[in-house]
Amino acid sequence: MADRFNYQELGLKVGLEIHRQLDTKKLFSPVPSEFSDEVDFTFRRRLRPTISELGEIDPAALEEFKKGRTYIYEGNYELTDLVYMDEEPPHMPDEEALKVSLQISYLLNATPVDEVHFMRKIVIDGSNVSGFQRTAIIAMNGRVDTPWGSVGIPTICLEEDACRIVERKDKEVIYRLDRLGIPLVEIATTPDIHHPEQAKVVAKYIGDALRATRRVKRGLGTIRQDLNVSIKGGARVEIKGVQELDMIPVIIEREIERQLSLLKIRDELRERGAKPEDIKEEFHDVTEIFQNTSSKIIARAIKKGGKVLAVKLPKFRGLIGREIQPGRRLGTEMADRAKKYVRGIFHIDELPNYGITELEVNAVVEKLGLGEEDAFVLVAAEEDTAKKALREVLQRAREAIEGVPEETRRALPDGNTQYMRPLPGKARMYPETDIPPILITDEIKEEILANLPELPQERVERYVKEYGIDRSLAETLVNDERDELFEELVEKGAKPSLAASILVVVLKGLKKEVPIENITDEHIREAFELYLNGKIAKEAFEEIFKELAKNPEKSAAQVAEERGLTLLSEEEVEGIIDEVIQQNIEVIRAKGMGAMGMVMGRAMARLRGRADGKLVSSLVRKKIQEAIS
Repeated sequence: MADRFNYQELGLKVGLEIHRQLDTKKLFSPVPSEFSDEVDFTFRRRLRPTISELGEIDPAALEEFKKGRTYIYEGNYELTDLVYMDEEPPHMPDEEALKVSLQISYLLNATPVDEVHFMRKIVIDGSNVSGFQRTAIIAMNGRVDTPWGSVGIPTICLEEDACRIVERKDKEVIYRLDRLGIPLVEIATTPDIHHPEQAKVVAKYIGDALRATRRVKRGLGTIRQDLNVSIKGGARVEIKGVQELDMIPVIIEREIERQLSLLKIRDELRERGAKPEDIKEEFHDVTEIFQNTSSKIIARAIKKGGKVLAVKLPKFRGLIGREIQPGRRLGTEMADRAKKYVRGIFHIDELPNYGITELEVNAVVEKLGLGEEDAFVLVAAEEDTAKKALREVLQRAREAIEGVPEETRRALPDGNTQYMRPLPGKARMYPETDIPPILITDEIKEEILANLPELPQERVERYVKEYGIDRSLAETLVNDERDELFEELVEKGAKPSLAASILVVVLKGLKKEVPIENITDEHIREAFELYLNGKIAKEAFEEIFKELAKNPEKSAAQVAEERGLTLLSEEEVEGIIDEVIQQNIEVIRAKGMGAMGMVMGRAMARLRGRADGKLVSSLVRKKIQEAIS
């Protein structure tokens, strides 16, 4: 497929940041890294930005503080201790987490540091009780080789994960403490990626190296991929929360489209003579115009004692409504900025609409003294809140005249992105004084190197050679992270071809019928144990998994018993086949062995899952031959 853009001409630069949870205890206390909805206690905090060791305040931290939020933390005694309530100093880092992060470093061709020094990174969005996250560089100067060229990995860090959000309200956020402190490996690449597909290849390789350790967590939320994207004339934009590998190229192309559109808007604004200093903080009270409005949003705000305020945006008419990504406009970006204060804004390019009439629009235009190229933006809210929201709109308008603002954005499911906060600066790091430096000795390095795990592609080759299974089955096992369970089942006595087929073909075949995500590894182990002990036939797996997907609280043995899937004795099987033969004796005498398929089908309709297919086939053949003779 032809490329959508000329990426070289655009000067596309992409860097990746990949975060993956490790499956060990928490990083700074001997607490299990598990989730629980059981709440034993809650407490409340307010967080404030602090000055870094450079004497500066981070702009992202300052913006979070301006939101004026209170944070409520929920925890239970089993998964939370005083360390993660910020009431006790951290313990020394978990040794297993350190070793796994060193393994990952070597798999990515990086050089471990000689001493690990933990730092504090200011985070005051409430996701860390202390107001900072502990992080340390583990290795440097790694690389990933791709068909487009080599991509550098300047740093591999080990840090603690944040709390998980339970509920977000206007001025209050509720967090659960169970995720806080789970070890997290952060891998950052250089901006040497110059093609969207190259970014996907690099992300997959890094993901493969992480999975190779078999000590990373699986499932939704255990891996987070962030993108840093820029083009010539644009700006570096950080896109957070890219969950799916296949969405990486889509999101990069949508960001290219957004930046190109913003650059065109900038050029048109400059051609019209727009200047940032002309965007003035002048709020016009237009409440009187909307006293009898049909707009429910505005009428509701006025009824509550609010006001309708408007600001003038010189030279912006027709550009606020300009599409910059599918379904998103410059006006959407302004609204995203204002959302910390109000639910939405109104601008001239989308009016009349939403109950606002043309007469009302014309009245606002006249009151503000707008020219043909000028625009306005309206907000209906309590006066102080409306002014705060409109200040955000004015700032975004000034940035539009400059071009593309540097910022952190959130990845949306459709590939578009949404404003989150300003791009963090370097003023959010300062030393961690509670944890002494940790020596990474030559002995530790030699031990890690001597026990490096095989990479997924190496594992695929081994499965094909050692177990004789089809390459596509082997690749799917490894890519779907079923390989560890596969080896466990084979070790217990399952034939490799059967184990691979059940884990790949049978389970994937059920995906459209039932929620297979409810089928746990323990369910699969139980079903195989029944099969290996001669209690069920291999044909029973599908029916058992169907029922377990609908009722995951049941066991495989319980389902087999309830659904009559336990194996019959050979005598019982022979008796059922005799009945089928007698019911179809005329057809058998007429067709002879040609009736084999019909008889086999009717026998299996009664015996499927309760008898081995080979046994049924052997007995059917024998009984037909007896009937003919």
